[in-house]
Amino acid sequence: MIVPGHLWEEWPEEYFKFLRFRANSIRETKMKKLFVLLALLGTTLMAAEKTVYDFTLNSIEGQTTPLASFKGKVVLLVNVASRCGFTPQYAGLEALYEKYKDRGFVIVGIPANNFGAQEPGSNQEIKTFCTSKYHVTFPMMAKVSVKGGDITPLYAFLTDKAANPKTGGEIGWNFTKFLIGPDGKVIARFDSEVEPDSKDLTSAIEKALANLK
Repeated sequence: MIVPGHLWEEWPEEYFKFLRFRANSIRETKMKKLFVLLALLGTTLMAAEKTVYDFTLNSIEGQTTPLASFKGKVVLLVNVASRCGFTPQYAGLEALYEKYKDRGFVIVGIPANNFGAQEPGSNQEIKTFCTSKYHVTFPMMAKVSVKGGDITPLYAFLTDKAANPKTGGEIGWNFTKFLIGPDGKVIARFDSEVEPDSKDLTSAIEKALANLK
Protein backbone atom coordinates (compact mmCIF):
# COMPACT_ATOMS: atom_id res chain seq x y z
CA MET A 1 0.00 0.00 0.00
CA ILE A 2 1.33 3.48 -0.95
CA VAL A 3 0.71 6.16 1.66
CA PRO A 4 0.80 9.86 0.68
CA GLY A 5 3.73 11.68 2.28
CA HIS A 6 1.62 14.10 4.31
CA LEU A 7 -0.13 11.18 6.03
CA TRP A 8 3.03 9.49 7.43
CA GLU A 9 3.19 11.88 10.35
CA GLU A 10 -0.41 11.07 11.24
CA TRP A 11 0.25 7.32 11.67
CA PRO A 12 0.84 6.28 15.30
CA GLU A 13 4.36 5.22 16.28
CA GLU A 14 2.97 1.91 17.52
CA TYR A 15 1.99 0.99 14.00
CA PHE A 16 5.54 1.50 12.72
CA LYS A 17 6.86 -0.55 15.63
CA PHE A 18 4.47 -3.28 14.63
CA LEU A 19 5.67 -3.20 11.01
CA ARG A 20 9.31 -3.41 12.14
CA PHE A 21 8.45 -6.28 14.48
CA ARG A 22 6.67 -8.18 11.68
CA ALA A 23 9.57 -7.67 9.29
CA ASN A 24 12.07 -8.93 11.88
CA SER A 25 9.85 -11.91 12.70
CA ILE A 26 9.63 -12.92 9.05
CA ARG A 27 13.41 -12.67 8.67
CA GLU A 28 13.98 -14.73 11.83
CA THR A 29 11.52 -17.41 10.69
CA LYS A 30 13.24 -17.69 7.32
CA MET A 31 16.66 -17.90 8.99
CA LYS A 32 15.46 -20.62 11.40
CA LYS A 33 14.09 -22.67 8.51
CA LEU A 34 17.38 -22.26 6.67
CA PHE A 35 19.39 -23.38 9.72
CA VAL A 36 17.13 -26.42 10.21
CA LEU A 37 17.48 -27.35 6.54
CA LEU A 38 21.28 -27.04 6.68
CA ALA A 39 21.41 -29.10 9.88
CA LEU A 40 19.30 -31.86 8.35
CA LEU A 41 21.41 -31.84 5.23
CA GLY A 42 24.59 -32.06 7.30
CA THR A 43 23.22 -34.96 9.35
CA THR A 44 22.18 -36.82 6.21
CA LEU A 45 25.59 -36.35 4.62
CA MET A 46 27.36 -37.48 7.78
CA ALA A 47 25.18 -40.58 8.02
CA ALA A 48 25.76 -41.37 4.36
CA GLU A 49 29.53 -41.01 4.69
CA LYS A 50 29.93 -43.02 7.90
CA THR A 51 31.42 -46.51 7.57
CA VAL A 52 32.51 -49.34 9.83
CA TYR A 53 35.96 -47.73 9.88
CA ASP A 54 34.61 -44.91 12.04
CA PHE A 55 34.25 -47.26 15.02
CA THR A 56 36.63 -48.69 17.60
CA LEU A 57 36.36 -51.81 19.73
CA ASN A 58 38.60 -53.34 22.36
CA SER A 59 40.33 -56.59 21.54
CA ILE A 60 39.62 -59.57 23.77
CA GLU A 61 43.00 -58.83 25.38
CA GLY A 62 41.82 -55.29 26.18
CA GLN A 63 43.72 -53.38 23.51
CA THR A 64 42.07 -50.52 21.64
CA THR A 65 41.32 -51.72 18.12
CA PRO A 66 40.16 -49.17 15.55
CA LEU A 67 38.29 -50.99 12.82
CA ALA A 68 40.11 -48.71 10.41
CA SER A 69 43.07 -51.04 10.96
CA PHE A 70 41.26 -53.45 8.62
CA LYS A 71 40.88 -50.86 5.88
CA GLY A 72 41.42 -52.33 2.43
CA LYS A 73 40.38 -55.82 3.51
CA VAL A 74 37.13 -57.75 3.17
CA VAL A 75 35.79 -58.18 6.72
CA LEU A 76 33.21 -60.52 8.19
CA LEU A 77 31.79 -59.27 11.51
CA VAL A 78 30.15 -61.99 13.60
CA ASN A 79 28.48 -61.66 17.02
CA VAL A 80 29.52 -64.89 18.73
CA ALA A 81 28.57 -66.85 21.86
CA SER A 82 30.06 -69.88 23.62
CA ARG A 83 26.88 -71.68 24.72
CA CYS A 84 24.71 -71.35 21.63
CA GLY A 85 23.37 -73.97 19.27
CA PHE A 86 25.32 -72.15 16.56
CA THR A 87 28.60 -72.17 18.53
CA PRO A 88 30.03 -75.00 16.36
CA GLN A 89 30.13 -72.43 13.55
CA TYR A 90 33.41 -71.35 15.13
CA ALA A 91 35.02 -74.30 13.33
CA GLY A 92 33.58 -73.24 9.98
CA LEU A 93 34.55 -69.62 10.55
CA GLU A 94 38.13 -70.59 11.33
CA ALA A 95 38.25 -72.73 8.17
CA LEU A 96 36.85 -69.81 6.17
CA TYR A 97 39.49 -67.49 7.63
CA GLU A 98 42.30 -69.91 6.83
CA LYS A 99 41.05 -70.29 3.28
CA TYR A 100 40.88 -66.60 2.40
CA LYS A 101 43.12 -64.71 4.84
CA ASP A 102 46.06 -64.55 2.42
CA ARG A 103 43.81 -62.87 -0.14
CA GLY A 104 42.86 -59.96 2.14
CA PHE A 105 40.02 -61.46 4.16
CA VAL A 106 39.57 -61.23 7.92
CA ILE A 107 36.92 -62.38 10.37
CA VAL A 108 36.23 -60.37 13.52
CA GLY A 109 34.49 -62.25 16.31
CA ILE A 110 32.45 -60.05 18.65
CA PRO A 111 31.13 -61.82 21.78
CA ALA A 112 27.74 -60.72 23.09
CA ASN A 113 25.51 -61.98 25.90
CA ASN A 114 22.24 -60.59 24.53
CA PHE A 115 20.58 -63.84 23.53
CA GLY A 116 19.65 -66.41 26.14
CA ALA A 117 22.61 -65.35 28.31
CA GLN A 118 24.73 -67.68 26.16
CA GLU A 119 27.96 -65.71 26.58
CA PRO A 120 28.20 -65.24 30.38
CA GLY A 121 31.96 -65.64 30.77
CA SER A 122 34.75 -63.10 31.08
CA ASN A 123 36.82 -62.08 28.08
CA GLN A 124 39.61 -64.37 29.23
CA GLU A 125 37.20 -67.30 29.57
CA ILE A 126 35.82 -66.62 26.09
CA LYS A 127 39.31 -66.48 24.61
CA THR A 128 40.33 -69.72 26.32
CA PHE A 129 37.17 -71.45 25.12
CA CYS A 130 37.32 -70.51 21.45
CA THR A 131 41.07 -71.09 21.11
CA SER A 132 41.22 -74.39 23.00
CA LYS A 133 38.07 -75.97 21.56
CA TYR A 134 37.93 -74.47 18.08
CA HIS A 135 41.54 -73.29 17.58
CA VAL A 136 40.36 -69.81 16.60
CA THR A 137 43.12 -67.58 15.24
CA PHE A 138 41.05 -64.75 13.72
CA PRO A 139 40.75 -61.50 15.74
CA MET A 140 38.38 -61.64 18.71
CA MET A 141 37.01 -58.52 20.38
CA ALA A 142 35.97 -57.89 23.98
CA LYS A 143 32.36 -58.65 24.88
CA VAL A 144 29.81 -55.96 23.98
CA SER A 145 26.05 -55.55 23.66
CA VAL A 146 24.60 -55.78 20.15
CA LYS A 147 21.03 -54.69 20.93
CA GLY A 148 18.97 -52.80 23.50
CA GLY A 149 19.67 -49.64 25.45
CA ASP A 150 23.35 -50.42 25.97
CA ILE A 151 24.05 -51.36 22.34
CA THR A 152 27.61 -50.64 21.28
CA PRO A 153 27.91 -47.82 18.69
CA LEU A 154 29.17 -50.18 15.96
CA TYR A 155 26.02 -52.28 16.13
CA ALA A 156 23.82 -49.23 16.47
CA PHE A 157 25.24 -48.23 13.09
CA LEU A 158 25.03 -51.70 11.53
CA THR A 159 21.37 -52.12 12.52
CA ASP A 160 20.33 -48.57 11.62
CA LYS A 161 17.96 -48.86 8.67
CA ALA A 162 18.51 -45.22 7.75
CA ALA A 163 22.26 -45.73 7.43
CA ASN A 164 21.99 -49.26 5.98
CA PRO A 165 18.55 -49.69 4.35
CA LYS A 166 19.27 -53.11 2.85
CA THR A 167 21.03 -54.72 5.82
CA GLY A 168 19.77 -52.78 8.85
CA GLY A 169 17.40 -54.12 11.47
CA GLU A 170 17.75 -55.50 14.97
CA ILE A 171 20.06 -58.46 15.50
CA GLY A 172 17.95 -61.59 15.89
CA TRP A 173 20.41 -64.03 17.46
CA ASN A 174 24.03 -65.06 17.86
CA PHE A 175 26.25 -65.60 14.80
CA THR A 176 24.62 -62.96 12.60
CA LYS A 177 27.18 -62.04 9.96
CA PHE A 178 27.91 -58.72 8.26
CA LEU A 179 30.16 -58.74 5.20
CA ILE A 180 32.10 -55.49 4.91
CA GLY A 181 33.86 -54.25 1.79
CA PRO A 182 37.36 -52.76 1.66
CA ASP A 183 35.79 -49.28 1.79
CA GLY A 184 34.14 -50.05 5.14
CA LYS A 185 30.61 -50.23 3.73
CA VAL A 186 28.24 -53.11 4.42
CA ILE A 187 27.94 -55.46 1.45
CA ALA A 188 25.57 -58.07 2.83
CA ARG A 189 24.05 -59.55 5.96
CA PHE A 190 23.61 -63.24 6.72
CA ASP A 191 21.44 -64.65 9.49
CA SER A 192 22.56 -67.12 12.13
CA GLU A 193 21.37 -70.15 10.15
CA VAL A 194 23.75 -69.40 7.27
CA GLU A 195 26.74 -71.69 7.74
CA PRO A 196 30.24 -70.30 7.12
CA ASP A 197 30.74 -72.68 4.17
CA SER A 198 27.38 -71.91 2.58
CA LYS A 199 27.39 -71.03 -1.10
CA ASP A 200 25.68 -67.69 -0.51
CA LEU A 201 28.33 -66.53 1.95
CA THR A 202 31.39 -67.89 0.17
CA SER A 203 30.19 -66.50 -3.18
CA ALA A 204 29.75 -63.05 -1.64
CA ILE A 205 33.25 -63.24 -0.15
CA GLU A 206 34.76 -64.37 -3.44
CA LYS A 207 33.06 -61.53 -5.29
CA ALA A 208 34.27 -58.95 -2.76
CA LEU A 209 37.83 -60.30 -2.87
CA ALA A 210 37.80 -60.20 -6.66
CA ASN A 211 37.20 -56.46 -6.48
CA LEU A 212 40.21 -55.80 -4.23
CA LYS A 213 42.83 -53.61 -5.85
